Amino acid sequence: MGREWLADAVLYEIYPQSFADADGDGVGDLRGVIDRLDHIASLGVNTIWFNPCFASPFVDAGYDVSDYLRIAPRYGTNADMAELVDKARSRGIRVLLDLVAGHTSIEHPWFQQELAADGPSAEGDRYIWAAELPDSAWALDQPGTPAWVRSPGPRPGWYLKNFYDQQPALNFGWINGSSSQPWRDAIDAPGPLRNRQALKDIIAHWLDLGVAGFRVDMAFSLVKDEELEQGYVETVALWWEIRSWLETDYPDAVLIPEGSEPRTGGELAFDADFFLVIHDAHASLFNNQFAGRLPFQEPREPFFDAAGKGSTKPFLDAWAVARDGHPDRPIILATADHDFDRLSCGPRTAEQLGAALTLLFTWGSIPCLYYGDEIGMRYLPGLPNVEGSVCDPGYNRAGCRTPMQWDDGPNAGFSTADPARLYLPIDPDPARPTVAAQQDDPASTLNLVRELIALRQATPALGTRAPTRVVSESYPFAYVRGDSHLVVVNPRREPATLAVDGAEPVWASGIAARPGELRVDGFGYGVFTVPA
Repeated sequence: MGREWLADAVLYEIYPQSFADADGDGVGDLRGVIDRLDHIASLGVNTIWFNPCFASPFVDAGYDVSDYLRIAPRYGTNADMAELVDKARSRGIRVLLDLVAGHTSIEHPWFQQELAADGPSAEGDRYIWAAELPDSAWALDQPGTPAWVRSPGPRPGWYLKNFYDQQPALNFGWINGSSSQPWRDAIDAPGPLRNRQALKDIIAHWLDLGVAGFRVDMAFSLVKDEELEQGYVETVALWWEIRSWLETDYPDAVLIPEGSEPRTGGELAFDADFFLVIHDAHASLFNNQFAGRLPFQEPREPFFDAAGKGSTKPFLDAWAVARDGHPDRPIILATADHDFDRLSCGPRTAEQLGAALTLLFTWGSIPCLYYGDEIGMRYLPGLPNVEGSVCDPGYNRAGCRTPMQWDDGPNAGFSTADPARLYLPIDPDPARPTVAAQQDDPASTLNLVRELIALRQATPALGTRAPTRVVSESYPFAYVRGDSHLVVVNPRREPATLAVDGAEPVWASGIAARPGELRVDGFGYGVFTVPA
């Protein structure tokens, strides 16, 4: 079936250090995930996405890789990953890994070898080195923005980083070369060609072990140029080269980018776009500012807020842009992720989650459920800066990375370690949600999620292949899927009405049908059949 399986995927993102600790050292591991596969399968999801699991000094929580071909020892071994893939497959679940393609750790042997040299490698440098500090480059010394870092020696000069100083950018070449700037290798120079081949080798290693594909971190940061659009064109072309190879050797393997693939006029290399939590489309729906301030967004009232002052227009506009010229393009929409907040953040209560989850599982996107959101785990403010979680003073990513809450035992069932050794603290609220408490409660968030996923999988009109037609952009938000099913969500506290004839309930909460209309309570949601 090739890569068509992705259209029917329901993803589950696991932050491995926070999911389940089997060996009692306070940090989650692959054995812990294996032990919890039955829970994951019970949700109805069919694809796991892991944040980076490779060997790393963990300056940036594993996004600083020191060995792409080895599982980080704190998580286990390559054999553990192979076992996990096999046991997940037996439950109908595929596994995606996070591939950090644009940079490594300074501890990677590639970097250490070049750092110890007194000049360029005869084989071509894998990193970008300048003998003198360039007088033209990116101006911001901000995580996520390329900048020059003085070499700690013995190699003289400067190297280009991608994010933190400890994450040197890999050399995939430059668009505009210059005799006065010899560090600008052409994209077909020996160093960039070595790195292209290394990407294929890394990808093949894990696909041969059985993984189903990759989510690629900073996927479009590879080919450098201060004029970003030119770099994007060549970076997409690079990924298309890799896609062409995959189609021959690994036709079932998928590639998912961090964010949306730039439209450069050619064929798209990735299998979907990803509406990131930190980007405007998603944030306009859910970011209530209680996890902090994103530096590249003006604060606004989110649509999914009890006050009912938000708008769906930013989201709908972004959706239209992503689908323009590509009407069947899959788009991934997550409940939350490891980079900002959670659905349950600040004053947003469990009562409000039903409307949000209904949208996320019925809109026509590929849903991605962030671990813990199935029970309504909350964002925890005020945590320490752990493994680079504070990349901007305006917010702390640690609050959405806290340990999974399994039961009411010590450390919420996450680990047998002393609480002081935990990767991050457990939510201290005695009323914190847990899997055990919600397991048999038909009114729980956990069983709401299970019902929504089951409904989606049983109803093709609610999947990615059916068209979506919005019939109300405000409160309630309402849309018809596949010309047969009406979805209605009211995220505000105040009730709302929707004029509609012939709607028959399939699955609903807080919605009453009256002649010619639906009366929707505050925080109500539902799915209805409608006449064609």
